[in-house]
Amino acid sequence: MNNVKSEDFGGGVMRYPAAETAEKHERILNEAARLFREHGFSGVSVSEIMKATGLTHGPFYNHFDSKEALMADSVLHGMQKTLDGLEGTEASAKGKAEYVRRYLSKAHMNAGGGECTMAALASEIRREPQVKGPFTLRLKAIVEAMASHFPWSSKRAARGDSIRALSAMVGALILARAVEDGPFAEEILNEVRKGLV
Repeated sequence: MNNVKSEDFGGGVMRYPAAETAEKHERILNEAARLFREHGFSGVSVSEIMKATGLTHGPFYNHFDSKEALMADSVLHGMQKTLDGLEGTEASAKGKAEYVRRYLSKAHMNAGGGECTMAALASEIRREPQVKGPFTLRLKAIVEAMASHFPWSSKRAARGDSIRALSAMVGALILARAVEDGPFAEEILNEVRKGLV
């Protein structure tokens, strides 16, 4: 009675439907991106990520070859959300101003794991060779999207203006989060915002 063989079920290993596998993969990426932003790459283990998804540790390697591969994919995933938010903003001077205001807001400064991947992890990414390439590709895509999506002083200056604006925004957010003086943190955000809109 207990001699059930795999061939009795079609001769192979039981597989999950593709939609269920894709949903699990997405869940792992979402939780990993959030936890890495909150605690850094070294501050969270694969087991903790899998526990946060409600899955056991075992299936992790069905989705990713290593923690480093997950780190790279989670950075791509998190930065894609930034890109989607940018492209979902009105392509006008008003839209650009709203995007800057939203990014440099007190709410964004105080956000937990839903925050910007660039501001949360850039200093760690520089020490992670497997993550630098994906980060670079996605950062270039964000710069290009900003340059083509929003109006700038001229088409020729758009890329440079986008790099300066993005660098100022990310830098301001990092500094505002790092200080222990709330009014000073808000001043940092306000001054950079005023310089950009």
